[in-house]
Amino acid sequence: MKTKIATLLVALMASLPVSCALASDTTKIGYVNTQRIFRDAPTAVKAAKKIEAEFTKRDQDLQRMAKQLQTLQESLEKNSVTMAETERRTKEKDLNELSREFQRKQREFREDLNLRQNEENAAIIEKANKAIKQLAESEKYDLIVQDVVWVSPRLDVTDKIIKALSEGK
Repeated sequence: MKTKIATLLVALMASLPVSCALASDTTKIGYVNTQRIFRDAPTAVKAAKKIEAEFTKRDQDLQRMAKQLQTLQESLEKNSVTMAETERRTKEKDLNELSREFQRKQREFREDLNLRQNEENAAIIEKANKAIKQLAESEKYDLIVQDVVWVSPRLDVTDKIIKALSEGK
């Protein structure tokens, strides 16, 4: 699918000089850098802070658990020679259980974080697409593209979209 889209974009970009030469007075093209929108738009910054606030406690809990796991492992490695066999087995069992629990919580954390980021990104893209459409209509663009390999800076309308998003349009 991506290769088909890339091929289509390459074909479109290859035909642009011809199209622009034929209709240079009437064709208006713009470009939007999606990564800059995710990084710089106020809605994206707000979403990132919101997600960070939601996940900070869980991240701190995971960090504490990782330290506990490391301490337990270091203690076991350091003292296993002098421990009684039953005590060593008990500590190894505790270490294995804690390790499994840590891995499970870490996996759940990553899954939940990815889900929340995807939700927020979808909302940002939806708002950005509305702003792009409004810009295209108000400034009479014929084509606005996103995420290309290279584009002339004079075609970049990302700042206008970020401004529109910050104004809440």
